[in-house]
Amino acid sequence: MLEKLEAIARRYQELSEQLSDPDLLADQTEWRRVVKEHSRLEDLVATYRQLQAVEREIAGANELLQDKLEPELRELAETELADLQERAQDLRDKLRLMLLPRDPHDDKNVIVEIRGGAGGDEAGLFAAVLFRMYTRFAERQGWKTEVLESSPTEVGGFREVIFAITGDGAYSRMKYESGVHRVQRVPTTEASGRIHTSTATVAVLPEAEEVDVEIDPNDLRIDTFCSSGPGGQSVNTTYSAVRITHLPTGLVVSCQDEKSQIKNRARAMRVLRARLLDQAQQQQRQEVADARRSQVGSGDRSERIRTYNYPQNRVSDHRIGFTTHRLEAILDGDLEEIIDNLVLADQTAKLAALEA
Repeated sequence: MLEKLEAIARRYQELSEQLSDPDLLADQTEWRRVVKEHSRLEDLVATYRQLQAVEREIAGANELLQDKLEPELRELAETELADLQERAQDLRDKLRLMLLPRDPHDDKNVIVEIRGGAGGDEAGLFAAVLFRMYTRFAERQGWKTEVLESSPTEVGGFREVIFAITGDGAYSRMKYESGVHRVQRVPTTEASGRIHTSTATVAVLPEAEEVDVEIDPNDLRIDTFCSSGPGGQSVNTTYSAVRITHLPTGLVVSCQDEKSQIKNRARAMRVLRARLLDQAQQQQRQEVADARRSQVGSGDRSERIRTYNYPQNRVSDHRIGFTTHRLEAILDGDLEEIIDNLVLADQTAKLAALEA
């Protein structure tokens, strides 16, 4: 680990020198890349420097204990040494986590797709609850949300809602939400008070930039049509809705929320890029799936990951066996405790795999 940390420290110094070079500003693309890498290494190098400082203090304390000391001074020095050794171990543990292989998409914005699953109208209503939960969570993080496409139901839910979340580290936190979410509650339409079980699926995709996914315009079929709606002024009588078909993969994305065909097309392309990037990732994950069975979640969206039980005021994440009785707070976007535990479980599994 020491050799790796020394190499990272040297790289950080090189980047610092590059940033002070005025010629770097002439190439904005390269400047942004250097700034991003420098920022990514900053905390790691600072922690390594802290460890070095503590180790120097430990060496000094050990040297002091070699001298003849009064009993009270020796006891004080031994206590200080024990504290320093504990702090050094904490820093080493922190560095081991920081050195874990990093998801290259962690800094990206995300596109979230929520769809009602089993349960009819109740599933659509639950999809709306999840949409609100994630938008409230984004607000708490200081992130921005933007609805890209939605298909509301007649009773106030969503058949499907697709939205973007923009903010630092959005994917690093939101990526654990992909999967099947299950709700157990008494629907407002249930006269007998019987508890119903419904589901909604959540897909969290890192938003792809043009450099991440190359799309040949010749591979696209773009159709325009009139947007649909509940009637009256909500129905667009112009051909502003856009449907994009990616011919090599068969992926189809449509967008009709905007009155402008240009805006709908831009939104549809954002979703298409994210889906193509996700498809490429899925193929890569499939190749190494057997080696990663022990890690948190398989990434398979068909697995049930979480249950929201209204009668018991309970939320259970089945991947890590985590349960809390703070249903109302979680549905209001207070997801930090759940996500922190998922991150910890993920890191623990990766450490175990690394040290095996």
